[in-house]
Amino acid sequence: MKLCPVEQEVSEMRKQMDFAYHLTTYLTSYMSGRKEFSVNTVRSYRYTFKLLLLYCREELRIPSGKVQIQTLTAGVISDFLDWLRDTRGNNPSSVNQRLAAIHAFFKYLRDREPIFLLQCKQILAVQLAKTPKPMVGYLTLDELRLVFAEANEGTRQGRRDLALMHLLYDSGARVQELCDVRIRDVYLGENPHVMLTGKGNKTRYAPIVTDVARRIDSYIDENRLGGTEFRDMPLFFNQQRQKLTRAGVAYVIEKYADEARKQSPCIPPKVTPHIFRHSKAMHLCQAGIDIIYIRDILGHVDLATTEIYAKMNIELMRDALEDAYPELPSRNLPEWTEDDKLMRMLNSL
Repeated sequence: MKLCPVEQEVSEMRKQMDFAYHLTTYLTSYMSGRKEFSVNTVRSYRYTFKLLLLYCREELRIPSGKVQIQTLTAGVISDFLDWLRDTRGNNPSSVNQRLAAIHAFFKYLRDREPIFLLQCKQILAVQLAKTPKPMVGYLTLDELRLVFAEANEGTRQGRRDLALMHLLYDSGARVQELCDVRIRDVYLGENPHVMLTGKGNKTRYAPIVTDVARRIDSYIDENRLGGTEFRDMPLFFNQQRQKLTRAGVAYVIEKYADEARKQSPCIPPKVTPHIFRHSKAMHLCQAGIDIIYIRDILGHVDLATTEIYAKMNIELMRDALEDAYPELPSRNLPEWTEDDKLMRMLNSL
């Protein structure tokens, strides 16, 4: 049945005010479709709004189906963040992550529904919680060699794990990027490199050194993966021949790091796959590689993200210089105020 013009206008106004409509469109058509955000990012944003609806139901006594855009004022958002911290025990970083998701949604809404412009502006003014500046953990070259040395090259499993760790470090890949690498993504000829698919489904080419290329080539040959029918297979897989998960890669790294720590207690208490990425970035900085190239290798969108490693490297160099600076012998010099001749001259000015 066709609606009359007045009914159509009322229906359109209800749609504009409907939080469920805008949130669903944002998470599906916008994030997953137009912007091509990763599955993990969409899942994180979805969980943020699940918590927000839970807060509205438990604390404000508003059922999920009754929540409207007008309900979510800046004050409600601030109270929600306090609830996350005080009631659910979230740390400041987690609270900031939830606020970032809310900010992103209201930026999206601001550009589409001008009637909520003031409300969006007020919500976007809600400040992130202050968090201590995290230290970027990384392994020195010697510590990295100790971790690699724990893998037994005499076994098939050890050779697989070595190939995985070498490629993870040398390419500077994120753990999910490594999990997603297929046979076809690795080029082992002249100027060997690996194609990585990162955030937003963006691809980049990371160079790898000849030794790592040889390891990957030997691994592919040993597992008889060189045929064209295997080109779409994951490079690293489990016993079910399914691609390794992030947890699987983390288990491999942690296993060898725990053994290496017995030889060098300086190895961080928790070595994650991402520490390999930090280590690569730091070693490139220490080798004097231009920060622009490092940004491209790591796949950073913002150069400021890469500059963290350069600043850390400068601080390390300054600390080393201070440690090496010779101590000057102390001299028992008299106080300048006790020099009568000098004081008479100063007083006469």
